[in-house]
Amino acid sequence: MKRRIFLSSLIAGTSLLPALRRARGESSGGHLGPRNDLTDIAGLRVGQAQSSRARSGVTVILPDVPCPCAVDVRGGGPGTRETDALNGWNLVHRIDALTFSGGSVYGLAAADGVASWLGARGRGFALGKRAGVPPSPIVPAAILYDLDNGGDKNWGDAPPYRALGMEAADHADSHLMLGSVGAGYGAMAGTLKGGIGSASWVTAEGHTVAALVATNSVGAVTPPHDRHFWAAPFEQGTEFGGLGVSTAHIAPEDWSGTKLDPHPRANTSLACIATDATLDQDALKRIAMMAQDGLARAIHPVHSPFDGDTIFALATGKRPVAPENNARLVAHLGNVAADVLSRAVARSVYLATLPPGMKATSWSHLPPSG
Repeated sequence: MKRRIFLSSLIAGTSLLPALRRARGESSGGHLGPRNDLTDIAGLRVGQAQSSRARSGVTVILPDVPCPCAVDVRGGGPGTRETDALNGWNLVHRIDALTFSGGSVYGLAAADGVASWLGARGRGFALGKRAGVPPSPIVPAAILYDLDNGGDKNWGDAPPYRALGMEAADHADSHLMLGSVGAGYGAMAGTLKGGIGSASWVTAEGHTVAALVATNSVGAVTPPHDRHFWAAPFEQGTEFGGLGVSTAHIAPEDWSGTKLDPHPRANTSLACIATDATLDQDALKRIAMMAQDGLARAIHPVHSPFDGDTIFALATGKRPVAPENNARLVAHLGNVAADVLSRAVARSVYLATLPPGMKATSWSHLPPSG
Protein backbone atom coordinates (compact mmCIF):
# COMPACT_ATOMS: atom_id res chain seq x y z
CA MET A 1 0.00 0.00 0.00
CA LYS A 2 2.83 2.42 0.89
CA ARG A 3 4.51 1.62 -2.42
CA ARG A 4 1.31 2.44 -4.29
CA ILE A 5 1.00 5.78 -2.50
CA PHE A 6 4.66 6.56 -3.21
CA LEU A 7 4.31 5.76 -6.90
CA SER A 8 1.13 7.83 -7.12
CA SER A 9 2.91 10.77 -5.51
CA LEU A 10 5.88 10.38 -7.84
CA ILE A 11 3.68 10.25 -10.93
CA ALA A 12 1.67 13.27 -9.75
CA GLY A 13 4.87 15.32 -9.89
CA THR A 14 5.68 14.35 -13.49
CA SER A 15 4.26 14.89 -16.94
CA LEU A 16 2.89 11.33 -16.89
CA LEU A 17 -0.21 12.36 -14.98
CA PRO A 18 -2.04 13.99 -17.92
CA ALA A 19 -1.40 10.87 -20.01
CA LEU A 20 -2.76 8.60 -17.27
CA ARG A 21 -5.80 10.80 -16.91
CA ARG A 22 -6.46 10.58 -20.64
CA ALA A 23 -6.05 6.80 -20.52
CA ARG A 24 -8.70 6.66 -17.79
CA GLY A 25 -10.98 8.96 -19.78
CA GLU A 26 -10.59 11.84 -17.33
CA SER A 27 -10.52 15.44 -18.53
CA SER A 28 -7.28 17.41 -18.29
CA GLY A 29 -9.35 20.59 -18.03
CA GLY A 30 -9.42 21.52 -21.72
CA HIS A 31 -12.11 20.74 -24.26
CA LEU A 32 -12.98 20.84 -27.95
CA GLY A 33 -13.93 24.14 -29.49
CA PRO A 34 -17.63 24.51 -30.34
CA ARG A 35 -17.08 23.90 -34.06
CA ASN A 36 -13.82 21.93 -33.80
CA ASP A 37 -12.21 23.97 -36.56
CA LEU A 38 -10.23 27.12 -37.28
CA THR A 39 -13.25 29.41 -36.99
CA ASP A 40 -13.30 28.70 -33.24
CA ILE A 41 -10.59 31.37 -33.13
CA ALA A 42 -12.45 34.61 -32.55
CA GLY A 43 -11.67 37.11 -35.31
CA LEU A 44 -11.00 34.60 -38.12
CA ARG A 45 -13.09 33.75 -41.15
CA VAL A 46 -12.33 31.25 -43.91
CA GLY A 47 -13.37 31.36 -47.57
CA GLN A 48 -12.99 28.62 -50.16
CA ALA A 49 -13.53 28.27 -53.88
CA GLN A 50 -12.78 25.53 -56.38
CA SER A 51 -13.05 24.68 -60.05
CA SER A 52 -14.44 21.23 -60.85
CA ARG A 53 -13.10 21.62 -64.39
CA ALA A 54 -9.52 22.35 -63.30
CA ARG A 55 -9.93 20.07 -60.27
CA SER A 56 -8.18 22.58 -58.05
CA GLY A 57 -9.05 25.34 -55.62
CA VAL A 58 -8.16 28.04 -53.12
CA THR A 59 -8.58 28.51 -49.36
CA VAL A 60 -8.30 31.98 -47.79
CA ILE A 61 -7.92 32.69 -44.06
CA LEU A 62 -9.17 36.20 -43.39
CA PRO A 63 -8.59 37.94 -40.03
CA ASP A 64 -11.03 40.68 -39.09
CA VAL A 65 -8.02 42.92 -38.42
CA PRO A 66 -4.33 42.52 -39.33
CA CYS A 67 -2.57 40.06 -37.04
CA PRO A 68 1.00 38.87 -36.38
CA CYS A 69 2.10 35.77 -38.25
CA ALA A 70 5.19 33.56 -38.57
CA VAL A 71 6.11 30.68 -40.87
CA ASP A 72 8.20 27.52 -40.74
CA VAL A 73 9.12 25.58 -43.91
CA ARG A 74 10.38 21.99 -43.67
CA GLY A 75 9.58 20.50 -47.08
CA GLY A 76 12.23 20.27 -49.79
CA GLY A 77 10.05 21.73 -52.57
CA PRO A 78 8.10 24.72 -51.21
CA GLY A 79 6.23 27.32 -53.24
CA THR A 80 5.53 30.49 -51.26
CA ARG A 81 4.91 34.22 -51.45
CA GLU A 82 5.83 36.97 -48.96
CA THR A 83 7.26 34.63 -46.35
CA ASP A 84 10.30 36.92 -45.98
CA ALA A 85 7.94 39.65 -44.77
CA LEU A 86 7.19 37.46 -41.75
CA ASN A 87 10.67 37.85 -40.27
CA GLY A 88 10.42 39.93 -37.11
CA TRP A 89 13.28 42.24 -38.13
CA ASN A 90 11.42 43.47 -41.22
CA LEU A 91 9.04 46.42 -41.48
CA VAL A 92 5.59 44.82 -41.56
CA HIS A 93 4.70 42.63 -38.59
CA ARG A 94 1.08 41.80 -39.43
CA ILE A 95 -0.79 40.13 -42.26
CA ASP A 96 -4.15 40.93 -43.82
CA ALA A 97 -4.89 37.42 -45.13
CA LEU A 98 -3.32 34.04 -45.72
CA THR A 99 -3.85 32.07 -48.94
CA PHE A 100 -3.44 28.36 -49.74
CA SER A 101 -3.88 27.18 -53.30
CA GLY A 102 -3.55 24.24 -55.63
CA GLY A 103 -2.05 24.73 -59.07
CA SER A 104 1.65 24.71 -58.21
CA VAL A 105 3.33 28.00 -59.25
CA TYR A 106 0.18 29.12 -61.08
CA GLY A 107 -1.69 29.01 -57.78
CA LEU A 108 0.39 31.85 -56.34
CA ALA A 109 -1.82 34.14 -58.42
CA ALA A 110 -4.62 33.44 -55.93
CA ALA A 111 -2.90 35.81 -53.51
CA ASP A 112 -3.05 38.53 -56.20
CA GLY A 113 -6.81 38.15 -56.24
CA VAL A 114 -7.03 38.28 -52.45
CA ALA A 115 -4.77 41.36 -52.34
CA SER A 116 -6.95 43.08 -54.94
CA TRP A 117 -10.08 42.20 -52.97
CA LEU A 118 -8.58 43.64 -49.78
CA GLY A 119 -7.14 46.74 -51.43
CA ALA A 120 -10.50 47.60 -52.98
CA ARG A 121 -11.89 47.65 -49.43
CA GLY A 122 -9.13 49.89 -48.10
CA ARG A 123 -7.35 47.13 -46.20
CA GLY A 124 -3.57 46.86 -46.17
CA PHE A 125 -0.33 48.46 -45.01
CA ALA A 126 0.27 52.15 -45.62
CA LEU A 127 2.84 54.56 -44.20
CA GLY A 128 0.27 57.31 -44.55
CA LYS A 129 -3.08 57.90 -46.23
CA ARG A 130 -2.96 59.80 -49.51
CA ALA A 131 -5.78 60.33 -51.95
CA GLY A 132 -5.56 58.02 -54.91
CA VAL A 133 -2.88 55.79 -53.34
CA PRO A 134 -4.22 52.35 -52.38
CA PRO A 135 -2.87 50.46 -49.37
CA SER A 136 -0.65 47.38 -49.80
CA PRO A 137 -2.35 44.27 -48.40
CA ILE A 138 0.07 41.75 -46.90
CA VAL A 139 -1.02 38.32 -48.13
CA PRO A 140 1.49 35.50 -47.59
CA ALA A 141 0.65 32.41 -49.62
CA ALA A 142 1.72 28.84 -50.25
CA ILE A 143 0.84 26.38 -52.99
CA LEU A 144 0.56 22.64 -53.45
CA TYR A 145 1.00 20.54 -56.57
CA ASP A 146 -2.16 19.07 -58.10
CA LEU A 147 -1.43 19.59 -61.80
CA ASP A 148 -1.53 15.89 -62.73
CA ASN A 149 -4.75 14.89 -60.98
CA GLY A 150 -6.71 14.60 -64.22
CA GLY A 151 -8.35 18.03 -64.21
CA ASP A 152 -8.29 20.30 -67.24
CA LYS A 153 -5.20 22.45 -66.86
CA ASN A 154 -5.19 23.69 -70.47
CA TRP A 155 -5.78 27.26 -69.35
CA GLY A 156 -3.22 28.89 -71.63
CA ASP A 157 -2.29 32.31 -70.30
CA ALA A 158 -5.36 32.60 -68.06
CA PRO A 159 -5.08 30.26 -65.03
CA PRO A 160 -8.18 30.47 -62.81
CA TYR A 161 -6.45 31.14 -59.50
CA ARG A 162 -6.69 34.93 -59.31
CA ALA A 163 -10.44 34.72 -59.81
CA LEU A 164 -10.69 31.83 -57.35
CA GLY A 165 -8.79 33.87 -54.78
CA MET A 166 -11.23 36.76 -55.09
CA GLU A 167 -14.20 34.37 -54.94
CA ALA A 168 -12.87 32.69 -51.82
CA ALA A 169 -12.29 36.02 -50.08
CA ASP A 170 -15.76 37.19 -51.06
CA HIS A 171 -17.32 34.13 -49.43
CA ALA A 172 -15.25 34.11 -46.23
CA ASP A 173 -17.38 33.40 -43.17
CA SER A 174 -17.44 31.32 -39.98
CA HIS A 175 -18.83 28.21 -41.68
CA LEU A 176 -15.91 25.98 -42.65
CA MET A 177 -16.36 23.07 -45.05
CA LEU A 178 -13.91 20.18 -44.75
CA GLY A 179 -12.80 17.45 -47.13
CA SER A 180 -12.56 17.97 -50.88
CA VAL A 181 -12.96 21.74 -50.98
CA GLY A 182 -10.79 24.79 -51.55
CA ALA A 183 -7.05 24.16 -51.80
CA GLY A 184 -7.69 20.50 -50.98
CA TYR A 185 -10.19 19.92 -53.77
CA GLY A 186 -7.77 17.96 -55.97
CA ALA A 187 -5.28 16.93 -53.29
CA MET A 188 -3.95 13.42 -52.64
CA ALA A 189 -2.51 12.15 -49.33
CA GLY A 190 -0.23 9.35 -50.41
CA THR A 191 -2.50 7.09 -52.46
CA LEU A 192 -5.67 8.28 -50.68
CA LYS A 193 -7.76 11.33 -51.51
CA GLY A 194 -6.57 14.29 -49.47
CA GLY A 195 -8.34 17.53 -48.68
CA ILE A 196 -8.95 20.29 -46.17
CA GLY A 197 -8.96 19.34 -42.50
CA SER A 198 -9.35 21.35 -39.33
CA ALA A 199 -9.53 20.84 -35.56
CA SER A 200 -9.41 22.91 -32.39
CA TRP A 201 -8.82 22.77 -28.65
CA VAL A 202 -9.56 25.12 -25.76
CA THR A 203 -6.93 24.80 -23.04
CA ALA A 204 -7.66 24.66 -19.33
CA GLU A 205 -6.42 28.27 -19.13
CA GLY A 206 -8.98 29.30 -21.74
CA HIS A 207 -6.76 29.83 -24.80
CA THR A 208 -8.03 28.38 -28.07
CA VAL A 209 -5.66 26.70 -30.52
CA ALA A 210 -6.81 25.53 -33.94
CA ALA A 211 -5.33 24.17 -37.14
CA LEU A 212 -6.35 24.12 -40.79
CA VAL A 213 -4.42 21.94 -43.23
CA ALA A 214 -4.50 21.15 -46.93
CA THR A 215 -3.09 17.61 -47.04
CA ASN A 216 -1.40 16.67 -50.32
CA SER A 217 1.51 14.61 -49.01
CA VAL A 218 3.99 12.13 -50.44
CA GLY A 219 3.53 10.15 -47.25
CA ALA A 220 0.59 8.05 -46.10
CA VAL A 221 -1.76 8.93 -43.25
CA THR A 222 -2.45 5.27 -42.43
CA PRO A 223 -0.25 2.18 -42.17
CA PRO A 224 -0.16 0.03 -45.34
CA HIS A 225 -3.46 -1.75 -46.04
CA ASP A 226 -4.97 -0.30 -42.85
CA ARG A 227 -7.85 2.09 -42.08
CA HIS A 228 -6.37 3.25 -38.77
CA PHE A 229 -4.82 6.72 -38.82
CA TRP A 230 -1.29 7.43 -37.64
CA ALA A 231 -2.87 10.32 -35.72
CA ALA A 232 -5.18 8.01 -33.75
CA PRO A 233 -3.60 8.66 -30.30
CA PHE A 234 -4.69 12.29 -30.55
CA GLU A 235 -8.26 11.72 -31.74
CA GLN A 236 -11.03 13.35 -29.73
CA GLY A 237 -14.19 11.28 -29.66
CA THR A 238 -14.86 9.81 -33.08
CA GLU A 239 -13.87 12.84 -35.15
CA PHE A 240 -12.11 10.63 -37.71
CA GLY A 241 -13.78 7.27 -37.22
CA GLY A 242 -12.83 6.28 -33.68
CA LEU A 243 -10.94 3.16 -34.79
CA GLY A 244 -8.14 3.57 -32.28
CA VAL A 245 -4.45 2.87 -32.71
CA SER A 246 -3.17 0.42 -35.33
CA THR A 247 -1.22 -2.65 -34.27
CA ALA A 248 0.73 -2.65 -37.55
CA HIS A 249 4.53 -2.86 -37.56
CA ILE A 250 6.15 -1.03 -40.46
CA ALA A 251 9.53 -1.86 -41.94
CA PRO A 252 11.82 1.16 -42.42
CA GLU A 253 11.78 0.81 -46.23
CA ASP A 254 8.09 0.00 -46.68
CA TRP A 255 6.72 2.75 -48.95
CA SER A 256 3.27 1.16 -49.34
CA GLY A 257 0.50 3.73 -49.49
CA THR A 258 2.82 6.62 -50.35
CA LYS A 259 3.40 8.40 -53.64
CA LEU A 260 6.90 6.93 -53.67
CA ASP A 261 5.16 3.67 -54.58
CA PRO A 262 5.59 3.41 -57.53
CA HIS A 263 7.23 6.83 -58.15
CA PRO A 264 7.49 10.28 -56.57
CA ARG A 265 5.54 13.31 -57.67
CA ALA A 266 5.39 16.89 -56.41
CA ASN A 267 3.26 17.32 -53.30
CA THR A 268 2.98 19.51 -50.16
CA SER A 269 0.96 19.85 -46.97
CA LEU A 270 0.06 23.42 -46.05
CA ALA A 271 -1.14 24.37 -42.58
CA CYS A 272 -2.22 27.34 -40.51
CA ILE A 273 -2.03 27.24 -36.73
CA ALA A 274 -4.05 29.96 -35.01
CA THR A 275 -4.57 31.03 -31.43
CA ASP A 276 -6.47 33.81 -29.67
CA ALA A 277 -3.51 34.49 -27.35
CA THR A 278 -1.61 37.77 -27.61
CA LEU A 279 1.74 36.67 -29.07
CA ASP A 280 4.43 38.29 -31.20
CA GLN A 281 6.19 36.87 -34.27
CA ASP A 282 9.03 35.29 -32.30
CA ALA A 283 6.61 33.32 -30.14
CA LEU A 284 4.56 32.34 -33.19
CA LYS A 285 7.69 31.15 -34.97
CA ARG A 286 8.40 28.73 -32.15
CA ILE A 287 4.80 27.50 -32.20
CA ALA A 288 5.01 26.93 -35.96
CA MET A 289 8.23 24.96 -35.48
CA MET A 290 6.70 22.82 -32.74
CA ALA A 291 3.56 22.27 -34.83
CA GLN A 292 5.64 20.61 -37.55
CA ASP A 293 5.73 17.59 -35.24
CA GLY A 294 2.00 17.32 -35.83
CA LEU A 295 2.67 16.52 -39.47
CA ALA A 296 5.29 13.97 -38.42
CA ARG A 297 2.79 12.24 -36.12
CA ALA A 298 0.14 12.04 -38.83
CA ILE A 299 2.07 11.43 -42.09
CA HIS A 300 4.74 8.83 -42.91
CA PRO A 301 7.16 9.84 -44.36
CA VAL A 302 7.09 13.63 -44.11
CA HIS A 303 9.30 16.65 -44.99
CA SER A 304 10.77 14.82 -47.98
CA PRO A 305 12.55 16.43 -50.94
CA PHE A 306 9.26 16.04 -52.85
CA ASP A 307 7.12 17.87 -50.26
CA GLY A 308 6.81 21.59 -49.68
CA ASP A 309 5.51 21.35 -46.11
CA THR A 310 4.84 24.86 -44.82
CA ILE A 311 3.21 25.91 -41.55
CA PHE A 312 2.04 29.42 -40.72
CA ALA A 313 1.13 30.46 -37.17
CA LEU A 314 -0.95 33.53 -36.40
CA ALA A 315 -2.52 35.13 -33.34
CA THR A 316 -5.65 37.25 -33.14
CA GLY A 317 -4.74 38.60 -29.69
CA LYS A 318 -8.23 38.32 -28.25
CA ARG A 319 -6.89 36.93 -24.96
CA PRO A 320 -4.07 38.88 -23.23
CA VAL A 321 -1.00 37.01 -21.97
CA ALA A 322 0.95 37.88 -18.84
CA PRO A 323 4.56 38.60 -19.95
CA GLU A 324 6.06 36.55 -17.12
CA ASN A 325 4.23 33.43 -18.38
CA ASN A 326 5.08 33.88 -22.04
CA ALA A 327 7.72 31.15 -22.45
CA ARG A 328 5.67 28.57 -20.59
CA LEU A 329 2.57 29.47 -22.57
CA VAL A 330 4.41 29.21 -25.88
CA ALA A 331 5.65 25.73 -24.95
CA HIS A 332 2.16 24.69 -23.94
CA LEU A 333 0.42 26.12 -27.00
CA GLY A 334 3.09 24.70 -29.31
CA ASN A 335 2.49 21.22 -27.92
CA VAL A 336 -1.28 21.59 -28.29
CA ALA A 337 -0.78 22.92 -31.82
CA ALA A 338 1.11 19.79 -32.87
CA ASP A 339 -1.64 17.53 -31.52
CA VAL A 340 -4.39 19.64 -33.10
CA LEU A 341 -2.61 19.59 -36.46
CA SER A 342 -2.32 15.79 -36.35
CA ARG A 343 -6.07 15.59 -35.86
CA ALA A 344 -6.69 18.04 -38.69
CA VAL A 345 -4.60 15.93 -41.09
CA ALA A 346 -6.61 12.81 -40.27
CA ARG A 347 -9.90 14.68 -40.65
CA SER A 348 -8.82 16.01 -44.05
CA VAL A 349 -8.56 12.46 -45.39
CA TYR A 350 -11.43 10.99 -43.37
CA LEU A 351 -13.87 13.56 -44.81
CA ALA A 352 -12.48 13.69 -48.36
CA THR A 353 -14.63 12.58 -51.28
CA LEU A 354 -13.84 12.18 -54.96
CA PRO A 355 -14.62 15.13 -57.25
CA PRO A 356 -16.62 14.24 -60.38
CA GLY A 357 -14.55 12.04 -62.69
CA MET A 358 -11.53 11.73 -60.41
CA LYS A 359 -10.07 8.23 -60.32
CA ALA A 360 -8.56 7.63 -56.88
CA THR A 361 -9.31 5.92 -53.58
CA SER A 362 -10.97 7.74 -50.71
CA TRP A 363 -10.54 6.58 -47.11
CA SER A 364 -14.21 5.62 -46.88
CA HIS A 365 -13.70 3.09 -49.69
CA LEU A 366 -10.86 1.22 -47.97
CA PRO A 367 -11.76 -2.35 -46.93
CA PRO A 368 -12.31 -2.90 -43.19
CA SER A 369 -9.08 -3.55 -41.26
CA GLY A 370 -8.33 -6.99 -39.91
